[in-house]
Formats: sequence, structure tokens, C-alpha cells
Amino acid sequence: MAAAVTSCGPRRPDPAAGPQPPTASAAEASADPGTGGRAADGHTGTAAADERSRPGNPDWEITDPGPDGAIEGFADRVSVLPGEPFGLHVSTPAAAFTVSAYRMGWYDGARARLVWRREHVPGGKQAAPHVDPATRTVLTGWQRTLAVDTAGWPEGAYLLRLDAEDGSGRRYVPLTVRSASTAGRTVVMSAPATWQAYNEWGGYSLYNGPSGGLAGRSLKVVFDRPYDYDHGAGLFLVYEAPLVVLAERLGLPLAYTTGVDVAREPGLLAGASAVLSLGHDEYWSPEQRANVAAARDAGTNLAVLGANCCFRRVRFEPTDLGPDRTVVCYKDAWEQDPGRRAGAPATTDFRAGPGADPESSLLGVIYDGYPVDAPYVVTSPGHWAFEGTGVAAGASFPHLVGVEYDRVNTGFPTPRPIEVIAHSPVVCEGRRSHSDTAYYTVPSGAGVFATGTMRWVEALEARGPGGGRADHGIDSHAGDLVRQVTENVLRAFAAGPAGRTHPAGDNLDSVYGAA
Repeated sequence: MAAAVTSCGPRRPDPAAGPQPPTASAAEASADPGTGGRAADGHTGTAAADERSRPGNPDWEITDPGPDGAIEGFADRVSVLPGEPFGLHVSTPAAAFTVSAYRMGWYDGARARLVWRREHVPGGKQAAPHVDPATRTVLTGWQRTLAVDTAGWPEGAYLLRLDAEDGSGRRYVPLTVRSASTAGRTVVMSAPATWQAYNEWGGYSLYNGPSGGLAGRSLKVVFDRPYDYDHGAGLFLVYEAPLVVLAERLGLPLAYTTGVDVAREPGLLAGASAVLSLGHDEYWSPEQRANVAAARDAGTNLAVLGANCCFRRVRFEPTDLGPDRTVVCYKDAWEQDPGRRAGAPATTDFRAGPGADPESSLLGVIYDGYPVDAPYVVTSPGHWAFEGTGVAAGASFPHLVGVEYDRVNTGFPTPRPIEVIAHSPVVCEGRRSHSDTAYYTVPSGAGVFATGTMRWVEALEARGPGGGRADHGIDSHAGDLVRQVTENVLRAFAAGPAGRTHPAGDNLDSVYGAA
């Protein structure tokens, strides 16, 4: 029997139709003469090296978004293949705006490259959203403003920047230009379902309504609305962009996709070297989980660079704009879900019934609580993941564990052999526990590494004395540790099934005591 669910506190966020306009082509924009309108596959070694060598554009970052409603928008696709078009739905009182597509990466520290731009796009204020009374889903019904052709766009993680031409406001729209094949590559698996779950644009998320609390929350949320967080970027800039920058700087063969795509395409991860789940990747469908598990069992490594991963079970449904545009998660109201009554799995926590399937069987660790702020404590300094860090047993890095954390808990299904390499004491609303960084291997040779803290990807930015680009007081010493460990894991995982060269040595008896 699985142990009872533990929680230290309530869950809350961590942070007029007319003729369709003409398509904007890459040639019209000519943002980068080096692109020359040529389609780039973005995944061959030559193409990837060429992309990394291009100059970046540090002006991508929004520092003054302007007032609410000045400009905002969303894309009608979460991801597209290179060359596939998508639609932008934009609302602004400005007469015109500019849209610029920035590919996020290293670019000698600039962190983004301008791939495409379209100026003087006619603006217009779209209708106010309305709320479905049955599910409290915010619906916009916005008309398409612009069709965008992605010919010549390399695979990668993108932020589209919307700039009102009267200077009144600026916002982002995230988009993934995904990889058709992942064989031989490390897969960056973005988590837009989780971004949308926390998105309170229009007054509702999967956590809150205007009155606050779970009773008034949405039961379904849709991608057909802007993101309210980080000037429209969703959770990308906090929980994903720092890892993208690091992975691209290392020059690894990368593929890009989203959890929505992994759920939809069972063979997408075939032959991948590794799959990366980033800082906050909470909402998964059963199909996504099954496809990631199948990849692991075929030799694909899995790195969970966050915490609270694969916690909520969701279902994807269509909207008028296309398939998989709705994230359904009734949580403890699962009995009210018409989809459940029709035979679909309950959209509640994976570890909860009916159909309980705790996430630990995939991750090795399991979500244990919220909120905490605690030092990260190294217990196995000789482990290969710590090579080059110079750490000793007991080395402590303040504030690195938080705000949610995972641990190994054999009261739930736990793969063996598994090693705990950092075992960090925490106190969560009076309850003593631990956050664990853990590594296990399976017969296919795949290795699975889980950090046990949600602040891991954020800490990649920590370069100052208890600050720098990272929040929470994380200092450069923690940043140095996280960067080196992440590099070690990414390089080992990119080389093939890590368990063949780095088999896990089970140490749970010494860490937690013999059962």
C-alpha cells in the first residue's frame, strides 16, 4: 500500500471578425541577413554549430511591459515544426504593433537571437473574455490577427515579443519550434500544461478564482488566452530558460518538444539520448507519462531538474482553434468530470485513487511538501555527478532547497538500485523531513537523475553574493555547484545509457536505515 499523501500547506502559484490578414513570410522580415530565407533543420551537427556561432540580440528582454491591456496575445499552437505556420491572436488599443521572434539560447551570453520580425501590423482591441459557468474556464474568442510562416526558423524555444508601436506596452508570447525526430539527441521537454495551470489571466487558474481558493478555481483551462506571468512568458523564463542557455552553451545535440507533443506522439522519443524535465513540470497526461517511461525502458536517460514533477494527472481536449488546447484537471472534484464518467482516467493526483499510480515509479523520488526554504546538503561527494565541484560530505548551500521538494520514500513504489547523493533536512510547517537528490538505473541501461528541489534551474543564474540573477538569496557558490552538476549530468546522459558506465549503487539502508 502506498503511504498517505503528505502536504505541508495549501498549493498555490510560485510564482470583430473580418478578412484574415496575409501571411507574414520570413523573407518579408529579413531580421537576420544570415538566414537568407533558407530552411534550417536545426538539428544536424553543422546546422547546430552554425546556429550557436551567430551573434545574439540582447535587446530581447522586456524591462518595462507597460500597463495591463496595452498589448497582449497568444499563439494558436503550443508548438510547430520548422516551416509550419501558426496564428497570432493579439489585442491592443494601439494602431499598430511589431512582432519579433527571438530564439532563446547561448549566443555568447546574449541569450537570444532575432530570427524574424514583422513591423506595422494593424492593431485592434479584442473582445473581453467570458467565463464558462460550468467549468469556470476563461474563453477569449479572439480573432486571428496575423498568420506567421516559420520557414527558416531553427528548432528551439522561442519568445515572440509584441511591441505596441506607440510605445505603450510590450509582452511575450512563448512558442516551441519542435523537433520531428529526437534520435541521438538530448530532448528539452517544455512544460506548457503547467504554465497554463498556474495562469490567472482573466481571473481564473486551476488553483484560484476571483474570490481565491480552490472552490472557485477553473476545472479546465485553455491555451487560447495570454499568460499573465512574466510579461506573457508564462513560467518559461524562471523554470526553463536558464537550462536552455546552459545546454546550448555546452554544444550538446539538442531536440526541442513539449509535454503536449510527447503525449500525442508515442514514437517521438525513439532513440533519444536523454529527456529533460525542467524546473516546474507538474501536470502530465497518462499518455505523456507512458511514453517517457517507455523511452526510459528502451535506454533513454531521464533528468528531472526540478521538483513536484508528474504530480497532477490531466487530459487534453480541443478548442475551436485546434486539438490539445484544453488542460482538464478536476483534482478532488474528479467525480464531477464528464470525461471520467465516459471512461477516461480521473484527472486528479497520480498517487490518488481511483487508478492510483504514484509518480515515484518513474522519477525515483516523490513530492513531499510545500513550502520550504532550506540548505542543500551533499552526502555523497564522490558520486560522479559531483565531479569537479570540490565538495566534501556535509557541504551546505543555503536556500537551494525550495519552495517545493521531493524525497525518496519507499512507502511508494521506488525503483532500485537507487542512490541518494544529497540528503537535505527540511522543516515544512513543523514536520521534519528531507529533500533528496537521487539517481537510479534500470536494466535498459538508462539512468534517472532527480534534483529534489524546484529551485535547481533558477539557481543556474546565481552568480552574486546571495542574489545576482537568482531569487531566494541563492549565492554564487550554490550557482557554481548547480552549474557543474548539471553539466556533468547532461554530458553523461548525452553519451548514451548512463547506467552502463555509471551504474547506481543502492544506499537507502545507510541513508534512511534498514527496513
